[in-house]
Amino acid sequence: MSEPQVKPAFDNLRLLWISAFVIAVDQISKYFVGEALVLYDSIPVIEHFNLVRLHNTGAAFSMMNQAPAAMFILLSAAVSIGILWWLRVNRHGQVLNALAFVFVLGGALGNAIDRATRGYVLDFIQFFVGDWHFAAFNVADMAITLGAGLMILDLLVQALSRTKADKPT
Repeated sequence: MSEPQVKPAFDNLRLLWISAFVIAVDQISKYFVGEALVLYDSIPVIEHFNLVRLHNTGAAFSMMNQAPAAMFILLSAAVSIGILWWLRVNRHGQVLNALAFVFVLGGALGNAIDRATRGYVLDFIQFFVGDWHFAAFNVADMAITLGAGLMILDLLVQALSRTKADKPT
């Protein structure tokens, strides 16, 4: 009698196309903004939303803006290597966590490309209300934020699953 065929679990490495897509959209959008706007130019799109060209030499919200670009490039490389290692070691299952990691990977590499080629990250999406402006950001930043949100969601789902499993029936 032959063993039943077991279909393998979803291969997390198949999600790497998402990282490539994030990098492509990020770089294409930055190219067009770079061509259309000079530094500090702003184009109103709709109420409370502008396209603006800003150069960020720091981390989120321009923190550590005096740090060398090489430091951020090395940090992005380390994070990327860690994510690729995790995806290879944990190839099957954990799809939500894998999705989180591929979004972070795409965003980290998108911004690292900027730092390596320009010496800064080009930010261009700006939301505001009256005189209050949220820090400008880009597609790579959105992907990193989405990845972080998915990581938090994954933790919450795991915690709820453990709580349900621990309840007496």
